[in-house]
Amino acid sequence: MKLRVLGCSGGIGGNLHTTSLLLDGDVLIDAGTGVAGLSLAEMSAIDHVFVSHSHLDHIACIPLLVDSVSFMRDKPLTVYATAATLETLQQHIFNWKIWPDFTHIPNPQQPLMRFQAIALGNTVTLNGRKITPLPANHVVPAVGFQLDSGAASLVYTGDTTTNDAFWKVVNRIDNMRYLIIETAFSNAEKDLAVLSKHLCPNLLAEELLKLQGSPEVYITHLKPGEVELTMQEVLDCVQGRQPQMLQNGQVFEF
Repeated sequence: MKLRVLGCSGGIGGNLHTTSLLLDGDVLIDAGTGVAGLSLAEMSAIDHVFVSHSHLDHIACIPLLVDSVSFMRDKPLTVYATAATLETLQQHIFNWKIWPDFTHIPNPQQPLMRFQAIALGNTVTLNGRKITPLPANHVVPAVGFQLDSGAASLVYTGDTTTNDAFWKVVNRIDNMRYLIIETAFSNAEKDLAVLSKHLCPNLLAEELLKLQGSPEVYITHLKPGEVELTMQEVLDCVQGRQPQMLQNGQVFEF
């Protein structure tokens, strides 16, 4: 499996793009603004989109992706998410008021997009690749994902805060090579992190104490304008590990 980071920022500006990870060219893990950097040919090759939750920075490009390459495709794009997230997408995005309902275009029998509900712990297998929803703790229904090639796994937390259920599951993964974990706010904004159910460096340090094993740890979802500050606080707070900042364009092979 080959995972390419299209976007990993908590916002936009300059060359910053929100969360989107491209797996093997045909699978998106979240579809933030990073998708916009792909060519039409690259976008048309995407058959599957796994959505961690319904917030705009993680779904922004789904409507435009479907619309932009529909003439190049002969099968629907499948969007995988929990039932609660799919309901939100249907009611608030693909509702004909914000965007057309592509699950009914050109007709319900041959749509340009289809929804597929997923649930915690239930693995989706795509050509031998296993994608499993993991517990997340956020202000809307949310999940993280385990991407398992068989040889190794990459775990992506999605947006989350302190979450014992996540670590209980993750610590049973015996082939975890990489952990991508969010830290959206600086320590000065801890109250905001708690209110919005994100992590700050102090909370991250407490969470990583629950992690067994020694995967490489990468920090995502840093807010524009606070990247250097927050990463320095991460390095100061986290003991016994060496977290690195996730970079746009970074590639993981596992």
